[in-house]
Amino acid sequence: MGGFSGLIYSSLPVLVFVPFNTWLGLTAAIWAALGVATAILIWRLVRRGPIQPAISGFLGVGVCALIAYRVGEAKGFFLFGIYASLVYGGAFLLSIVVRWPLAGVIWGVLNGHGTEWRSDRRAMRLYDLATLVWAVVFGARYLVQHHLYNADSTGLLAAARIGMGWPLTGVALLVTVWAVRRAGHLPSKSEESAESAA
Repeated sequence: MGGFSGLIYSSLPVLVFVPFNTWLGLTAAIWAALGVATAILIWRLVRRGPIQPAISGFLGVGVCALIAYRVGEAKGFFLFGIYASLVYGGAFLLSIVVRWPLAGVIWGVLNGHGTEWRSDRRAMRLYDLATLVWAVVFGARYLVQHHLYNADSTGLLAAARIGMGWPLTGVALLVTVWAVRRAGHLPSKSEESAESAA
C-alpha cells in the first residue's frame, strides 16, 4: 500500500537485522532494525510524504523485535510474519467458501462500489480467482517460512521473506487488477435499468 518505496522501506529492517545478528548478536540486531525503522519514519516526516506506511512498518518491526527478544533467538523476528501469512491465507480461503471473496469486498470498500457485484456470476468468478491467488500466496509464504523457521535457517528465512514478498505480491496484484477490470466492464443492474428506461 506504500508503493515501491513502501516495499523498499519494509525490506530494509530485515536486511539490517540478519547481518547484525551474525556479527554482533541478537540485541544489536534488534536495535539496528528498530533504528532503521525509526530513521525511515523520520525521513518520511521530514519529506512530508505519506507516513502511514512508515508508521505501520515501525510498529511491525517493533512487534517482530519484541518477539525475537522474548524467544531469545533471531528466528523469532520472523515468527509474527509467518503466522500472519497463515491467518491471511485462511481468511482469503474462507471468504471464498462463504461466497464473500475478499478481493471483491476490499475493492468495493476502497472504491465505494458496494456489493452489487455479488449478484453477477461472472464478477463472482473473477473475484473468486483473485482471492484464491492471494490465498495461495499467503499459504506458500507460511509453508516455506515455517519450514525454514523449524530448520533454524535465519538467513534463508530473511531471503524467503523478501523473495516471497515482492514477486508474489506483484503476481497477486496483477491478477487482482485484471479481475477488477474485467468485472468493472460489466454493466450493473442500475445501469441496465437506466438504459432500458431511456
